[in-house]
Amino acid sequence: MATRIALTGLASAVSLVSLMGPTIPLEWGPGPLTVDSLPRVTYVAHRGGAREVPENSLTGLMAAYGRGTAHVLDFDTRMLRDGTLVVMHDPLLNRTTYLGGEVRRLNAREWQGVRVRPKASLPGSWRSERPPTVARVLDLLGGRVVLMLEAKDPRSLAPLAALLRSRGLTRSVVVNSNDPSLARRAHGMGLLTGLWRSAEQLRADRPEHWRSYVDVLDVDYKARDADLVRAVSSGIRRVWAHTVVTPAQRDRVLDLGCDGVITDTPGKLARVPRREPQRVPQRGTRP
Repeated sequence: MATRIALTGLASAVSLVSLMGPTIPLEWGPGPLTVDSLPRVTYVAHRGGAREVPENSLTGLMAAYGRGTAHVLDFDTRMLRDGTLVVMHDPLLNRTTYLGGEVRRLNAREWQGVRVRPKASLPGSWRSERPPTVARVLDLLGGRVVLMLEAKDPRSLAPLAALLRSRGLTRSVVVNSNDPSLARRAHGMGLLTGLWRSAEQLRADRPEHWRSYVDVLDVDYKARDADLVRAVSSGIRRVWAHTVVTPAQRDRVLDLGCDGVITDTPGKLARVPRREPQRVPQRGTRP
């Protein structure tokens, strides 16, 4: 059960009617937006851009979509005790909402009482709102923008696959995790798969072993240069670096061959053009 934390100044949830009315994903119309449409260098808004909008909130994801500073919107998913898939990163409600307790102990009815608590450090003014279900995000944004979601609960993979298939979104949504075996299972279900790895994991990883079933390798930008270069050379088609927040971090991973960045600050990066790639002079030549 959720335990209530002191609640002050709770604003009403933001209505999305003015943001976007009922829509049909573009998968069912002309010109579906799928991963095949992504540019050579891809920008991913991590949790919607967690230093610019309330993370994993529907208003934040909609704002990131409307601003157009990212090609892919990223969010996290968890499963309630009745099987409902919801958008939430932590196993506990405490950090990002006005409640406390485990997400997995709630059902869909109880989820209606959860409210996101926007960080005071965020730019702009944000109201509290109910965190969305995965189905709601897919219905509003599926096919309009490429999505990447991290399946925090391995047991949620089958119902998640069903949601994507029923909406025709299997080429528009990347299912991410830290577990190679889950990525293999997702690939076997016909889904696009992402696999994220920490800097420490990359020291021992052999990414070429995953190229037959991983579509996006999501690497820690703090990894050593040699480990990032090995990831880029693995044969996996897309290698994106997380979680980038500065232009200098972006430029380094792109110079090393990554073709995407996962960032908490998509707006900031969009305002600062990439510098010219660094060229290392060959031995015996003048710089």
